[in-house]
Amino acid sequence: MTSTSPHIDTVVVTCTLLAAGLPLVASAVNFLLPAKTGKASGWLSVLAILGSLAFAGIVFNKVWNAGEWSVQQEWFTIGNTKVYGGLLFNNLSALMLLLVSAIALPVHIYSTAYIKPAEQNRYFTYLSFFCFSMLALVVVNNLVMLYAFWELVGFSSYLLIGFWFTRDNAVKANKKAFIINRIGDIGLLSAIIILFVQYHTFDLAALFGHNGLVFNSSIHDGVWVAATNQLPSVWQFTAFAGIFLAVAAKSAQFPLHTWLPDAMEGPTSVSALIHAATMVAAGVFLLCRVYPLFNTTELDILAIVGCFTAFMAATIALTQNDLKRILAYSTISQLGYMIMAMGIDAYASSLFHLVTHAFFKSLLFLCAGVIIHEVQHIKDEHQLDIDPQNILYMGGLRKKMPVTFIATVVGCLALVGLPLTSGYLSKDSILIQAFEWAEAKAWYYKILPVSILLTSGLTAFYVARLIFKVFFGEFKLKEILPDINLHVSDGSLAYRLPLILLALCSLFPLFSLNPFLYEHAWLFKGFLPVDHLARENVYHTIVPAVVNIMSVFVVYWAYAVYIQQRKLVFTQNSFLFRLSYHHWYIDTFYQQVIVKAVMAFSRALFWFDRQVIDGLIHSFTSAGKFLAGLSAWADRYLVDGFLLLITQVVKGIGSFFRSFQGGKVQYYLYSMLILILTLFIIKILI
Repeated sequence: MTSTSPHIDTVVVTCTLLAAGLPLVASAVNFLLPAKTGKASGWLSVLAILGSLAFAGIVFNKVWNAGEWSVQQEWFTIGNTKVYGGLLFNNLSALMLLLVSAIALPVHIYSTAYIKPAEQNRYFTYLSFFCFSMLALVVVNNLVMLYAFWELVGFSSYLLIGFWFTRDNAVKANKKAFIINRIGDIGLLSAIIILFVQYHTFDLAALFGHNGLVFNSSIHDGVWVAATNQLPSVWQFTAFAGIFLAVAAKSAQFPLHTWLPDAMEGPTSVSALIHAATMVAAGVFLLCRVYPLFNTTELDILAIVGCFTAFMAATIALTQNDLKRILAYSTISQLGYMIMAMGIDAYASSLFHLVTHAFFKSLLFLCAGVIIHEVQHIKDEHQLDIDPQNILYMGGLRKKMPVTFIATVVGCLALVGLPLTSGYLSKDSILIQAFEWAEAKAWYYKILPVSILLTSGLTAFYVARLIFKVFFGEFKLKEILPDINLHVSDGSLAYRLPLILLALCSLFPLFSLNPFLYEHAWLFKGFLPVDHLARENVYHTIVPAVVNIMSVFVVYWAYAVYIQQRKLVFTQNSFLFRLSYHHWYIDTFYQQVIVKAVMAFSRALFWFDRQVIDGLIHSFTSAGKFLAGLSAWADRYLVDGFLLLITQVVKGIGSFFRSFQGGKVQYYLYSMLILILTLFIIKILI
């Protein structure tokens, strides 16, 4: 085993392996246990992820701000190139290892109550396997292993999205997620191959580390020049395009974002882990790993796509009535913030928002799960034909579910980015740096910070709408069924404890003792470049003030609309409302244009295969059969006939001459006489 550090910290290596390996052990044990083990499977997985969190904490304590180093072992050889497998330790690895296990623990505890005992064995087998895949992904030190665990993350999410496989929508959703993510995976694989051809290594530290191969390469006169090779510069952009596809698919960015809202067909606890904090954050993590590869133009593309995705998803969330879909589009929007932050060179802010978002969005999904669980009980108890996720059937739940209400409010305040929450610190850091970035560019670049500022206002509106629809007013079903009895509550401690823990983590003290200055956050400082200049201009004062004033105004506007029953600015018959409600018609476009075109092309290929290729093969078959028949006829009637003729001739001659050998002397005399007479006649004639 070799190391890029003067010494190998065996404690860190051992703890990292245990942190990633314990969920794999739990998954394997659950897989081997009988299906009817019930809650034993759940608590086994809880203990495993608790151990992962403890070991991840030790790793974080030893690795954070301690420089970058790796430990590796020779794996295999390609030609003269040796490929090593190992672990990479730096601030990013330590942070993600801790974050994944920290989010997974409350989700596991919550799942022990949320998932029926009869389903827990299969559920926790999948969930623990996902945690292993994600934990391993964030610490591996080469592109081959990264790709392998990237695929395992996608596969395990496929299993979890389609967990309730008897539901048609769940099956369609997991297939959709799987197919779209395969598009991104093709891009990532292409980028890995290009990078290997150019640099002759898969090692992440050698490629993207400080003063690494990528850092020392450049593009001159259309040629991508590196110390190890030269390629046309188009291949550098192709590598970027492949990575962008991978990020867009995994982190649900336009145009590959449509799988995430449909993925809400899986259990809500799955959404809280995979679709809020881990799998969808893997795209942002990948950008962080390969960040030195991108040039200014490519970063601008990331910024534009992230900004557009954030704005688009926020407008869609305004009109959705499915509680989980509102949060799904909110997740897409917030991921857009992170991608845009990467594009504007706000690397530290992007990671800061990734972590804060993981806590408050996971909290909101778990709150949604409690609410849906209680409404489902009402539906089953009274045999109602309603969708338990539809917020139009809810209302007035704050008094009956106080813990869930308070936790939801905390999560929503953090999502909007209001003071005293973690979201205020991380989101403001992105907004402020967006304006600073645009200041040094052409005037039209200011569209991005203005759009993202407007997106903050839209976020405040759909969040306020969600709270007012679910927790305020009267329970809507009472208007239809006045005699209905509501037996709803916050649920057991397994429900309430994760909500309380995540709500506390969504407040500012976890990240900074100063609730107003993001520059003081320890996490932000951990990823700052050496030459960073703090609080350079008035944007640090103006932007937070504008965001807060706008958010308060928008929340009051939502209160006026949904509590005081004033009219909406845009009626439900307007084009803008329909555009939002139908998801900008992007899914419709994909179904009507892309899917139909692919299906038509597939049918054309099927026809071509059946009529042309199979027809040609059948023609060859028929020709072969005809030739075989002709050959058989010739063999039987010509070859065999000729041989039979010769046989008959020989047989006849033999019979003729045999007749002269009868053993009677008179026949011999007659024969001799005839022969002499014949010869005599011939002699006379000649």
